[in-house]
Amino acid sequence: ASGTLSADYFINIILQGYHGEYMRKGSRLTTYILIALAGGIILGFILNISYLNNENMRLTAAGARISELDQALNNLRDTASAQFLQLSSEREAQLKVREEALKAANKKVEPFSLMGDVFIRMIKMIVAPLVFFTLVVGVAKLGDIKAVERIGGKTLLWFLSASLASLVLGMILVNLFKPGIAMNLPLPAEGASTGIGKATLTLRDFLYHVFPTSVIDAMAKNEILQIVVFSLFFGIATAAIGEPGEKIIKAFDAIAHVILKITGYVMNFAPLAVFGAMTAVISTQGIGILKTYSLFLTEFYLGLLILWLILIGAGSLFIKKRIFRLLKHIKEPVLLAFSASSSEAAFPKTMLELERFGCRDKIVSFVLPLGYSFNLDGSMMYMTFASLFIAQSYGIHLDFGTQVSMLLVLMLTSKGIAGVPRASLVVIAGTLATFNIPEAGLALLLGIDPLLDMGRSATNVVGNSIATAVVSKLEGELT
Repeated sequence: ASGTLSADYFINIILQGYHGEYMRKGSRLTTYILIALAGGIILGFILNISYLNNENMRLTAAGARISELDQALNNLRDTASAQFLQLSSEREAQLKVREEALKAANKKVEPFSLMGDVFIRMIKMIVAPLVFFTLVVGVAKLGDIKAVERIGGKTLLWFLSASLASLVLGMILVNLFKPGIAMNLPLPAEGASTGIGKATLTLRDFLYHVFPTSVIDAMAKNEILQIVVFSLFFGIATAAIGEPGEKIIKAFDAIAHVILKITGYVMNFAPLAVFGAMTAVISTQGIGILKTYSLFLTEFYLGLLILWLILIGAGSLFIKKRIFRLLKHIKEPVLLAFSASSSEAAFPKTMLELERFGCRDKIVSFVLPLGYSFNLDGSMMYMTFASLFIAQSYGIHLDFGTQVSMLLVLMLTSKGIAGVPRASLVVIAGTLATFNIPEAGLALLLGIDPLLDMGRSATNVVGNSIATAVVSKLEGELT
C-alpha cells in the first residue's frame, strides 16, 4: 500500500533466476545427450562395416547354418540315427563358432560398452540408498498408518490399472498386426536353449522375493521391491515413536539431499555413457538388424506411441493441461532411459524433475520407488507382444481364453524383478514354458532386444512420472 516491495517479491525473483539457470543447464545436458546419441549411431555404423566386418560375416554365416540345421533336425523322426547325431554335432560346432565370433566382436568394442556400463554402475550405487532414505522420509512425513494406507491404495489402484491396460494393448496389437505370421518357422529341436533363465510362478518364490532376509543383502543386490518393503516398515515405525523419530527424519532428509547432489555429479557423465552404449550396440548389431526386423520394430514402437497417448490422456483427466508441462520436465530422464536402455538409470533425475514440477517430496518418495517394482508399463506391453509374436512365428494358435490366462500370468510374474538384467526376457521365458511355447523362440528377439529395451525403458519413466503426478493431485499435494 505504501509502495514498498515485499520480501515475497524478492524471493520470487531469486527463485525465477534459479529456475532459469537450472533450465539452461538441463537444456544443455539434453542437447549433449542428443549429440552423443547421433554420434554413437554414426560411429557404430562405421565400425560395423569396417572394424567388425570379419566377425559379422562369421556371425551371419553361423546363424544361417544353424537355422538350416534346426529345420533338418525337425524333419528327422529317428533321434538315434547316425544322420541325426551328425547334424546335432554340427549344430553344436556352429553354436560355438557363433559364440566365439560374438565374444570377439564384443571384445573389440569393449572400450565403448565400458563407458555405458560404468555409468550404469554409478547410477546403481545411488539407487538403493536413495530409495531407502527418501521412502523412509516420505512415509514418516505422511504421519500415520492411515495416510500410508490411503495413498498406497490410490497408488496401487493406478499401477494395476496401467499395467492391465499395457498388457491388454499389447495383446490387441499383436492380434491385429500379426507380426509373427510372416516368420512361418518350423518348431525348434526339443531342448533347444537360449541361455535365458525363467521366472517361475510359485507363491513361495514370489513371497520370498518380496520379503528380504537382510536389508543389507537387498541393497547389495539392488532388489528394489525388498528395499521398499523394509523402508515402509522403517518409515511407519519412525513416525510412530514421535519426537525421537523427528531427528531421524531430519538426518535421513539431509542424507537424501546429499545423494541427490551426487546424482548431479554422475549425470555429467551421461553424454559419454550414451555415446559409448549406442556405439557398442550399432557396431555389433548393425543397421541391417533394423531392416530385418523392421516390421516388428515399427509395430512395437507404434504400440508404445499409442500407450503414451493413453497414459497422457489418463493423466490429463486429473492434472489437465499441466500434463504437457510434466512431459517437458521429464524429457531429459526419458531421453536418458532411452539411450541407456535402463529406466533405473533415470530414477534419480526423474525424482528431481517431479519435485521441480510441483509434486511434494513425500509423495514422490513414496510413489516413484513403488513404481519401479509395480508399474513398468513399457515392459508390460512388450511381454504380451513378444510372447504372442513367438507363438505366431511357430504357427501356434492360442485362443482368447488362453491369451487372457497368459496376460494374468504375466501380471503376476512381472512384479518386483526390475533389478534383474533383461528382466522382461526372464519373465517371458517362464511364461512360454507355462503355455508350452518353444522357449528357443526368444532367440528371434535377442538380436533386437537392445533396440526394444530403449523404447520400453523410456515408457516406464513416462508411466511412473504420470502416476506420481496424478497421486499428488488426488492428495492435494501438487503445487
